Amino acid sequence: MGTHVIKMPDIGEGIAEVELSQWHVKVGDLVVEDQVLADVMTDKAMVDIPSPVHGKVIALGGQPGEVMAVGSVLISIEVEGAGNLKESAAPAPVKEAPVAPKVETAVESKPAAAAAPRPAAVCQGPIVAREADERPLASPAVRKHALDLGIQLRLVRGSGPAGRVLHEDLEAYLAQGQSNTSAPAAAAYVQRNDEEQIQVIGMRRKIAQRMQDATQRAAHFSYVEEIDVTAIEELRAHLNEKHGASRGKLTLLPFLVRALVVALRDFPQMNARYDDEAQVITRLGAVHVGVATQSDVGLMVPVVRHAEARSLWDSAAEISRLANAARNGKASRDELSGSTITLTSLGALGGIVSTPVLNLPEVAIVGVNKIVERPMVVKGQVVIRKMMNLSSSFDHRVVDGMDAALFIQAIRGLLEQPATLFVE
Repeated sequence: MGTHVIKMPDIGEGIAEVELSQWHVKVGDLVVEDQVLADVMTDKAMVDIPSPVHGKVIALGGQPGEVMAVGSVLISIEVEGAGNLKESAAPAPVKEAPVAPKVETAVESKPAAAAAPRPAAVCQGPIVAREADERPLASPAVRKHALDLGIQLRLVRGSGPAGRVLHEDLEAYLAQGQSNTSAPAAAAYVQRNDEEQIQVIGMRRKIAQRMQDATQRAAHFSYVEEIDVTAIEELRAHLNEKHGASRGKLTLLPFLVRALVVALRDFPQMNARYDDEAQVITRLGAVHVGVATQSDVGLMVPVVRHAEARSLWDSAAEISRLANAARNGKASRDELSGSTITLTSLGALGGIVSTPVLNLPEVAIVGVNKIVERPMVVKGQVVIRKMMNLSSSFDHRVVDGMDAALFIQAIRGLLEQPATLFVE
């Protein structure tokens, strides 16, 4: 028997250290080739570290949340034969790390099976018995879904890797009539003194750092404007009825992207990045729109590149593709970087007003609130109109208040008179 030492690989882009986000194995586990051992987090993405060998885990090189240098020992695996212990004992170039990582963005964790060979995960039924204090594997979104449905998560059999509970498992549980409806209503009034500590690591730590950095460095100010979207919603409904079956359904987002593109022709200072260390503003001709997207691990911003050259349906398809990739952890680093202005929307949960945080080094972010029907006075008559607020934030170091107001007013005019979106 020998020992195979796996070092932290060189992920590229000049990265010297990464954060160990999560282990998918523990000491004593049997692993097979290509099984994911750990997730590590760079500044932009989550990276899966797979095993290059079959063997047994005998030592782990760090704890989740620990920042590790490239080339440091990540994990040691006992293998048949001589292994690589002797040649790995001395410092080796990082490029000789024995595994090339598969790069994916951070979404749901993927605990790996511990037995060899690793079988495909198969659900053997929706119900499973766990100890009362046992915490099943599940994403935050699944936990919230279970809470909303009144399901005790520990009773649900998970069909994901390592028994991870998925949304489909909750539906299967409900389908068999096991939704825990027998729990007494009085349980809601039982005193609770339990506490749960959640370590801020991985993607959540990166999000926290970026938000803190943005609010500390940029001089934020927000501007809110009310927009009558009745006409644009009528146009959207008409286009979906006529072309939805052949071209796909349009949401409001591609219209907003188009409005940004047209308005930026007159306000190029909004489509810019500010390097506050070099004191340089870079205005860009290309409009790369970041579309803030919620995933199970937090907010991600995939980028619709060259929005200025896309049609409504092209933008709609790209927004949908990128959102799905981000939520499923398949978006590449390039798809999550390089935006010049960001569009953020909570859809039906958009509220009345919000104060979005800038996506540095950008200088503008346009926030979309929910659409509501309200009585409005139009030409002396009270009529019901569909109204929506845009809550947008700007970097006051670069953008003057008047320019911000005029920019949003330009977007308002385009959306309220949608034909102007397509007049060149």
